[in-house]
Amino acid sequence: MRTPLLLLLWAFAPHLFGQTNVYMNLMQAAQTRTSAHGASVHAAISDGNDAILSGKVPVEDLHRGGHKVIGGISDDPEQLHDLVRAGIDGYITDRPDILIDVLQKEISLAKTAEEKRRLKDFDVEAHRGGRGLRPENTLPSFENGLDLGVTTLEMDTGVSADNVAIVWHDEYFDSKMCRRVDGRPYDANDHFWIRDKSAAEIQQQLICDKTPFSTTQQSDVSLSPVSVAFARKEHLANPYSPVTIDQIFRFVRFYASYYRSGPGREDRLAKERAAEGERVRFDLETKLIPDFLPSEDGKLERTKNHTAEPKAFVQALCPAILRNHMQERSEVQSFDFRTLKLVEEQFPFLPTYYLTSNPKLLQFQTEVGMGL
Repeated sequence: MRTPLLLLLWAFAPHLFGQTNVYMNLMQAAQTRTSAHGASVHAAISDGNDAILSGKVPVEDLHRGGHKVIGGISDDPEQLHDLVRAGIDGYITDRPDILIDVLQKEISLAKTAEEKRRLKDFDVEAHRGGRGLRPENTLPSFENGLDLGVTTLEMDTGVSADNVAIVWHDEYFDSKMCRRVDGRPYDANDHFWIRDKSAAEIQQQLICDKTPFSTTQQSDVSLSPVSVAFARKEHLANPYSPVTIDQIFRFVRFYASYYRSGPGREDRLAKERAAEGERVRFDLETKLIPDFLPSEDGKLERTKNHTAEPKAFVQALCPAILRNHMQERSEVQSFDFRTLKLVEEQFPFLPTYYLTSNPKLLQFQTEVGMGL
């Protein structure tokens, strides 16, 4: 969309799109797109704690329309109890172990069979694999999420120079979390941009095993035997080497076989872990933002994206889901609604999750019609 058109839409947005509930509008528009392509999947809303607890997100109305509501991101047990009781369908958390404990307590307090079913079906999403426990978006973080029995592994994706979907949150590999394989200095002045390197270059040069997030993060590889075995099989430099989406899908299958018939088959939790690897879901985020956003004074300003375009994100991610036969276990989420519209039009059988917790992004994109 060209800048002049964006400016025009931004100026006249209140008159063009009205003041009806933005969440319902987003979901209705998404449903129209997928239905037009013969699919019956329903999009979902993923928002922050305040919007859910205040009632700003119309949870019951969205449910009546067949849309899920996912919350995030808190690790405070008291707040998690309140959020679960608000009727949401799932929650993205850095500490899935805490959320699982909260759910067990809520199930013990449930007074009806219907409420117990809802709580047992609650979607526990390990944010970046559960970054409160392991370095984020790494094989060991996802292994730990699987060990805990989460419903969904949540992760971020970028696009490499050779158009491969890479699992990482930022546009570049931050020195606070990563180091060079060869031991050369890698500091805050180094920006190893995903867009500028091939997937092979990224994996050959970086290890992301630092633990800056919290004192509960652990990177001892002895805690991650499946990651160690898989890294060896894939010829990765380290279990904490950056990975691709294809490798994530292979890893989860490897995890299941590791406990079903491999070295972990005698583990006391082998049966449960094998089953976990065979059923866990994937919440895959396209990590980019719109090219323009309003400044503090309301003027549109170009953002400093150093990522691929929306089309490249969709073409790198969605075919990977298909070729690994994971379309029944995956959804695509984003703060950038352009990618979600492309998914709904080109891969309408994949559920889309609209990340709406950034007020500026939500207001701008809906008022200029990006998600409508």
